[in-house]
Amino acid sequence: MKKKLSGVNVGSSSILLIFVLLSLISFAALSFVSANADSVLCQKTAEHSISYYEACTQANTSIATIDATLSNLYSSGLSEEEYFKQAGDGISYLIPITDTQSLEVALSFYYPSKPNELFYNIDSWRVLTTQLPKYDNSLDLLFQ
Repeated sequence: MKKKLSGVNVGSSSILLIFVLLSLISFAALSFVSANADSVLCQKTAEHSISYYEACTQANTSIATIDATLSNLYSSGLSEEEYFKQAGDGISYLIPITDTQSLEVALSFYYPSKPNELFYNIDSWRVLTTQLPKYDNSLDLLFQ
């Protein structure tokens, strides 16, 4: 009597297991690379945000100093003409954020008609690119 052979051998299940393991390993490697790239991007974004808010703090400190100076000029009883001679029409300045970006702040000064009015108006508060950034086009591999 002859024994009938079944269509699926033990070897084919081993090959299937190897392919499944290889696909799982490749997905794990891709997940690791993606998570690492997201971590680096998150770190760079956090550093840039901190730098931006530090520049904003410096700008607000400068505005507070300017406001105090304008208040002293106004309270000294100067005429509007003399006030603008000493204070000027306005001021504009840059505060560096990074090597490639700066915060531009521009103020125009006013002579208030009432004691509780503001002495200035913020005309510009924007981030300027001072030079082109250097892009990193390298490809970091897992094993170097």
